[in-house]
Amino acid sequence: MALYTQLVSRLLFPLHEKLKGHSTVQKREALERSQWQTGAQISASQEKSLEAFLLNLSRHNPYFRALFSRLDITAEDFANIDVLKRIPLLDKATIRENEKGFVSELCQSPHFMTTSGSSGTPLRFVLGKERISHDVAAKWRATRWWGVDIGDPEAVIWGSSIELSGQGWAKVLRDRLFRSRLFPAKQLDAEGMDRLLDDLQSFEPAMIYGYPSILTMLAEHANSKGIVYRPGRLKVIFCTAEKLYPHQRQTIETFFGVPVANGYGSRDAGFIAHECPEGGLHISAEDIIVEVLDELGNDCKVGEIGELVVTHLCTSDFPMLRYRTGDLATMAEGPCACGRGLPRFADVIGRSNDVLRATNGAAVHGAYIGNIVREDRAVCHFQMIQESDRQFELKLVNYPDMQIDVQKMATKLKKVLGDEADISIDVVQDIPAEATGKYKYIINRSR
Repeated sequence: MALYTQLVSRLLFPLHEKLKGHSTVQKREALERSQWQTGAQISASQEKSLEAFLLNLSRHNPYFRALFSRLDITAEDFANIDVLKRIPLLDKATIRENEKGFVSELCQSPHFMTTSGSSGTPLRFVLGKERISHDVAAKWRATRWWGVDIGDPEAVIWGSSIELSGQGWAKVLRDRLFRSRLFPAKQLDAEGMDRLLDDLQSFEPAMIYGYPSILTMLAEHANSKGIVYRPGRLKVIFCTAEKLYPHQRQTIETFFGVPVANGYGSRDAGFIAHECPEGGLHISAEDIIVEVLDELGNDCKVGEIGELVVTHLCTSDFPMLRYRTGDLATMAEGPCACGRGLPRFADVIGRSNDVLRATNGAAVHGAYIGNIVREDRAVCHFQMIQESDRQFELKLVNYPDMQIDVQKMATKLKKVLGDEADISIDVVQDIPAEATGKYKYIINRSR
């Protein structure tokens, strides 16, 4: 570990967190011990934490105190994790309608945050110190899996206006001290991508953190111009905020010359899972309970796709209890080769509108469509939109001086989506990002 990294990780950052009233350092140390416990030990500890969490809500949270009373759920019931099944699923509409009641009576001067609203109306919620400490500690633990510590140079490539608009002088000074640098990546044109690649190369980060779509676009743009990236001290690239497709992982890893680690979380639900060097997408189960449920609300079997519901045990200030993330996921079976006892996702598919429907009603994973489209090496960028049960639109951006075989691609797609599928294919100059700065590869508007 470099001397400056030691100074930051062992002195400056712990002092910073202590002054802010965060328990990040102690939490990270606890997480690094508990990750080596067996799955049964982690589950037992999780059940005790759930009991304490529910007891806190019954005493200090107006909304859940009233809810538990209506459902005749008492403190004696909290000791059994099965009590969760008696608690209704929580959605954004319920939170909006009862916002004041969700704030703990112990929370002094609540600090409200807002989601980007990419899936509809933005959601306001309180981000308490307990939750912040957990999220930072969980990410910190995960980066250390890859040999990256607080104080190692970190490049954050981001497009969300929420982060980009929150760069006050204090945060800029803090990030400079901790060697974390934000690279704005919104509405990147060719000149902007050239400049971003130059800045990254000059900065020489040990870790890059950002959207997979933007990193893929950077790599594809560089490849088209013959630009070579020299990894230097770069060890890993963490992708988050979007579904990471196999073609993106391959493109990013090949260009940057280091492994890609997938991460899953959201602004409202927190950092939920991170990928280890053995490929396991590990859930931070010490403080987060995940349920993958079918349409009837029953637990899905391992490998079955279901709705992802999260209970974050570090959200006493503003509880996320059986919170519907809006995402689909599958659970993995058996232990990871890394030896950690943390449970794993087999896959986080993303929003329900990231899944298309064939004309016979069968679900078609967006990654499958991506594999078909990417078989044509002339394709640089794509977006598939389902407008109705039979109507599809595919937008394609081709590499310079290369021609896409549109007819061949339509034939392949019909084999998956059905012969009755009406597929309109347009080769365009550019596919714009959404207002959040994210790029959607698969959009289902037929729901």
